[in-house]
Formats: sequence, C-alpha cells, structure tokens
Amino acid sequence: MFLATEFAVVGGSYAGLSAALQLARARRQVLVIDAGQRRNRFVDDAGAAAHGFLGQDGRAPAAIAADARAQLLRYAGVRWIDGHADDAGLGRDGGLHLRVDGQPVRAARLILATGVRDVLPEVPGLAERWGRSVFHCPYCHGHEAGERIGIVAASALAVHQALMLPDWAPTTLFLNGVEPPDPQQAAALARRGARIEPVPIQRIDGVADVLLADGRRLPMTGLFTQPRVLPASPLAEQLGCAMAQGPMGPYVEVREGQATGVPNVFACGDAARPAGNIALAVADGAMAGFGAHRAAMGF
Repeated sequence: MFLATEFAVVGGSYAGLSAALQLARARRQVLVIDAGQRRNRFVDDAGAAAHGFLGQDGRAPAAIAADARAQLLRYAGVRWIDGHADDAGLGRDGGLHLRVDGQPVRAARLILATGVRDVLPEVPGLAERWGRSVFHCPYCHGHEAGERIGIVAASALAVHQALMLPDWAPTTLFLNGVEPPDPQQAAALARRGARIEPVPIQRIDGVADVLLADGRRLPMTGLFTQPRVLPASPLAEQLGCAMAQGPMGPYVEVREGQATGVPNVFACGDAARPAGNIALAVADGAMAGFGAHRAAMGF
C-alpha cells in the first residue's frame, strides 16, 4: 500500500513550512516529509540566534521553526512525516512517486525544499566553531561577529566578503593558500581598510583566534569563510530537474512560481537559489505554494 496526497513537500524547514502553509490555507491536502536536518541547526547547537528575519530577530532558529510547524499543523489537511525521502520518480500515470524510509508515497505535485549542505575548508578548528564564531553571511551574522573580523579564504568570494565586512568591523583577509587579489582588488581592499595576511593558517583556537604557520596568533572575535554548497538530497537529480551553477555550488533552476522544468515539480529555498537566508527561504516557499496551487487549478 502507498500513501497518497495532493501535494508533497520534501523538507520541513523554513521554505517547506512556508510552501505547505499556503496549500493548507487553500484547503488542500499536503504531506510534509522532514528529515530534521535544517541547514542552520549548528547555530542552535552553539546556543546562538538567527538574525535579519523581520519579527524574529535574535530568536533561536529551532524556536522559529517549531512555532511555524505548530501553526501549520493546526490546519486539518496537513500530515507530517519525520523521515528521509531518498527516491523519487515520475509514474506512468503522470503522478510523482517517492519512497520515504521504505514507504511508497504518491503525490500529484511535489515541492522540493530539500536544502543544501555546507562543505567547509579543511582548516583545523574551523568546523567546531561553525555557527558559533565562524559564519558565511555578513548580513546574517556580521553585526554579532564582534570587533575584529577575519576571513578565511576558500574561494574567489573571499575578496567580496573582505570588501563588505569592514562596514561591520576591522577586517583581515587570510589568504591561506588561495590566489591573492589582483592589483585592482588589492587597491579596493586598501580603500576599505581591509588587511591582507598571506601566511597560511595552522589552526583556529579560542573563540576565533587564528594561529599562523609562522607562530603568530592573531586574536579575532569572529570569522567568515566561503563553504562549497551542495544539494542535501538527490531527489532533484533523480527527477531530472535542470541545475544551474552558482558561485558557491549547484542549485535547482526554477522559473515563475518556483516551477522546475519537470511537470508538477517545484523547488524552493536554499536548494533553488545561489545564496539565501531565512527570509528568502520563507518568500521562496510562499511562491512555491502559490505556484503549485495554481498549477493544480490549471492556471
């Protein structure tokens, strides 16, 4: 026996919750499948807070998600499964088929809010501080990064961060083996007051102190880096969704209403944009909910 639903949403974080809410309020049947792997769960583990989301600034990410889930589950048409969707395909009948922890699920329309995973540069001590004193988004965490900000270079985006972050605090760009800025970039960094440190990093210590290969210890109050971002789920690839390449990694291509190129498949949140945050994920999810509902009505 399989479980059937009008709409299936894979991913119960901010984008998925927002998409499901629009469908629930349209009095539609919606199934949310969530593996409990929010991208910003490391912020909760560190006892830190989310920022930049209107009306929720300074709250724990888990609390924001928990409140949203509780509000969603008040609607009669919603069903929630804590589980992992690891297989997806198109049925001969035009429906979409999933397998959730071995259980077959059939949906008329599918919203992928599957998120991404961050692959951090291999610097000793960096991963242990991810979400606590090591970040990737200045707009999300620059205000809390403190009085001395360091950037651990891992890609060409390091220069972009180094040009932005002096608005928050004095900034040092640690090249750590990455190609140095060209003369034009170096001049722009100098105008912004950003310092360039060419000596490789030995490890990160304390709150965010950088220990260099020459023995120097440069105290920092917060660090930023540029993780490689990869899809957290294979479902989009299994379904044949087209992928685009962003500056941090691949993401699902979408058009109006967050529709993918695969009929009746929509995508939203970090999985479907080159970069994002909670506010953008919620907006994308709302658009995916609108798009899926309109498609069901034949619009």
